[in-house]
Amino acid sequence: MQFSDIDNGKTFDWENTSKDYAKYRDIYPEEFYQSILDLGLCRDGQKVLDIGTGTGVLPRNMYRYGAKWIGTDISENQIQQAKLLSAESGMGIEYYACPAEGVDYPEDTFDVITVCQCIWYLDPKVITGKFARMLKPGGKLLILYMGWLPYEDEIAGKSEEIILKHNPNWSSYGDTVHPVYVPEELLTNFDMVLQKEFRVDVSFSREGWHGRMRACRGVGAAMNEAQLQAWNEEHMRMLNENAPEVFDVKHYVSIAELQVKK
Repeated sequence: MQFSDIDNGKTFDWENTSKDYAKYRDIYPEEFYQSILDLGLCRDGQKVLDIGTGTGVLPRNMYRYGAKWIGTDISENQIQQAKLLSAESGMGIEYYACPAEGVDYPEDTFDVITVCQCIWYLDPKVITGKFARMLKPGGKLLILYMGWLPYEDEIAGKSEEIILKHNPNWSSYGDTVHPVYVPEELLTNFDMVLQKEFRVDVSFSREGWHGRMRACRGVGAAMNEAQLQAWNEEHMRMLNENAPEVFDVKHYVSIAELQVKK
């Protein structure tokens, strides 16, 4: 994938990090899922389409609440991992490899469409009408994000410094608590219902945080073999010198709930 406004136009490929993604990116705390349930969404027989599902983290963790899930992602490898993980747990979740702009279901198919950690990769001019059409009357579009806070958390800050040293094109550094990005084109077909942010602490082992960093866009999806080896060594050394075996990293969650216009 390549975007002029992301990573200075440097290409990245989620196919390269799918195994790490499957192993290390299932990190959302219970508060994250509870905030969705508190909105009355993704539960109790609702039909939900998860765009950019990756390894199916959202549908797999919310499956027990009774929604009927379909997950799509542009990456074949991500979808393969999602299918394997869901099958291991006996979950009846459908997965398809397809770019968001190519997803096409009949009118009034879904109660909810979720877009987690990926809204900035989608073409809003294409998805706004398509998503509105696929949603039932009153259907909801839920945009979700969770990020670490490098200016408030020492380990997160040091991790970012090491990523930038080995991949100076990476542009997702320096996050602060702020509303999740909602493309203005979506407001042609949707009304904003709610936007909220809240802080969470997420627990990691050294290996878990190292893997989570390796699975991010600026590392495993973008670095060549030599860069990745150098990053691996330096980042693990930093963790061994600065972090206990288990530690919390400061994060925040940001949610936007939109509803199809009447």
